[in-house]
Amino acid sequence: MPIALIAPRGQLGAALGERLAGDVLRWDRAQLDITDPEAVEETIRLHRPDVVINAAAYNFVDRAEDEPQDAYAVNALGPKQLAVACARNGETLVHVSSDYVFGADTARSVPYCETDEPGPLGEYGRSKLAGERWVQSICPRNFIVRTCGLYGRAESPGKGNFVKTMLRLAGEGRAIRVVNDQRCTPTSAADLADAIARLVETDRYGLYHATNAGETTWHEFAAAIFRLTGTPADLRPVSSAEYNTPARRPAYSVLDCGKLAALGITLPPWEAALARYLAEPS
Repeated sequence: MPIALIAPRGQLGAALGERLAGDVLRWDRAQLDITDPEAVEETIRLHRPDVVINAAAYNFVDRAEDEPQDAYAVNALGPKQLAVACARNGETLVHVSSDYVFGADTARSVPYCETDEPGPLGEYGRSKLAGERWVQSICPRNFIVRTCGLYGRAESPGKGNFVKTMLRLAGEGRAIRVVNDQRCTPTSAADLADAIARLVETDRYGLYHATNAGETTWHEFAAAIFRLTGTPADLRPVSSAEYNTPARRPAYSVLDCGKLAALGITLPPWEAALARYLAEPS
């Protein structure tokens, strides 16, 4: 089963590349610019993969407020072009989305199911939601996978890894202030890649939530990183209002992964995933 993996060098793409079975075509931007409709159509028609996995994303949440056209080009129009090409050629399209499609429900305190109404707070979330809807409406054989708080071995250009960033700041003796009023689920790219690799072996198309189990705040996540590594750190909690980023973040964006679990695919608790990640060689 030939699989085309788009963005194989990012956190998720690198993890997927280690786990996908069979013939894997690795397409970074030099091989395929998903914002170019003609390139997408020609490349997919030429290689005819059975499955296309789109791990490409514009994920600069704050910058998207100033350059929404760039976010939409990659997160919405790119998936649209892939959906058109895959639908025309009968391929399966896997598109990775985000918990940031939620957030408007400020009173939320229970995990979101796939059937819950989205309500993004910023341009990044809106662009991700637009991409989901293009894929759903165009390509019948689709898997849309929403995830949250992703971290992995590889690092996306210009965007760090939260775990490595925390350890670097502590090593520099910096004062570290992390929000403690945003609840989410940190998710290992390795665990998510395992789940996607199993999902594409089925024909149970549709929208899925896929994260490690449990929930925490970013401050609690940082504290766990320092505790598990025995790293001394000047870590203090702050509110979202004090942190004051250009883009609003969801106060609660924990995802219910019961639909995926019904297929026998589960991810371990976030604490166990973090401990395993930190114990592995860098």
